[in-house]
Amino acid sequence: MDVGLALPQYDYSVAGENPLSWGTVAAWAQAAETAGLASVWLSDHLFLSIEKYGAPPGEHGGFEPLAALAALARATTTVRLGTLVLCAQLRPPAVLAKALATLDVVSAGRLIVGIGAGWFRPEYEAAGIAFERPGVRVGQLAQAVEVLQEVFGAKRFRPRSVQQPHPPIWVGGQGDRVLGVAAALADGWNAGGWVGPVDAYRERLDVLERHCEKLDRDPATITRSVNRYALVGEDEADLQRRWERLRELTPPGVLDRTTLGEYRRGRLVGTVQEVREQLASWEALGVATFIVNLGALPFSVTTTDDLELVASATKHRGAP
Repeated sequence: MDVGLALPQYDYSVAGENPLSWGTVAAWAQAAETAGLASVWLSDHLFLSIEKYGAPPGEHGGFEPLAALAALARATTTVRLGTLVLCAQLRPPAVLAKALATLDVVSAGRLIVGIGAGWFRPEYEAAGIAFERPGVRVGQLAQAVEVLQEVFGAKRFRPRSVQQPHPPIWVGGQGDRVLGVAAALADGWNAGGWVGPVDAYRERLDVLERHCEKLDRDPATITRSVNRYALVGEDEADLQRRWERLRELTPPGVLDRTTLGEYRRGRLVGTVQEVREQLASWEALGVATFIVNLGALPFSVTTTDDLELVASATKHRGAP
């Protein structure tokens, strides 16, 4: 199992930095590569609100993922570059295929295409795109994946992606219908969400496997990925210190009434040895890529020494 990093992307992502600078994003990607992580990831939103996490209301801007990953392809050399995940309705899929193929060429074949059905209604309204009921959006997701595969495979399509027949396409989400799309069409599945216990993931995995059984597909042919908030300490005292620092670096309202004990639940949190054991549990379920988020909000970060300790915890893992 390899480990990736959710990069800072939005104006809330780094404490004391608003607006977020491009140099900061690139520096974190380079730090992840230096630390030995296997991949870096950006999401796909016109803007985000973090009010639902307890933060003050307001919209936060962020970098567009395809343009940003193209720039990161030149700033890095080994890490894979992924989208977590593209919103299927924001771009015509044939146009998206051309952008993705170009990005795969620019990155020398390092692209992973995560794509989902979308969930953030305000950005649809801002873009003038209908926010359909879930079943319709999942259908739009399936159609987008089919078009991507068709266009990638067309002989007259240029540029040809480095990865053939196309960069890996991972469907993101947890609903039964989304899992059906993943089983029928995708190269991989991202479970979505930043919080959740192993048992809840196992239940969703069972649903995916049932879909595969109906389609006579080997579920092992679907790459599995999970993303979680992460906080690692050298020992319990160090973990407590880093927890207090995380609270200081997080926007007001998000962690104000949360204890470290509560924060442990459903997240990758603990001492180095505890985190190694947790990762081994995920790996035992066939998870091939585990994406960590260092901050307490999606696509936010803390400090590079947190990154270095997370990276050290991913090495030399033993069985739980």
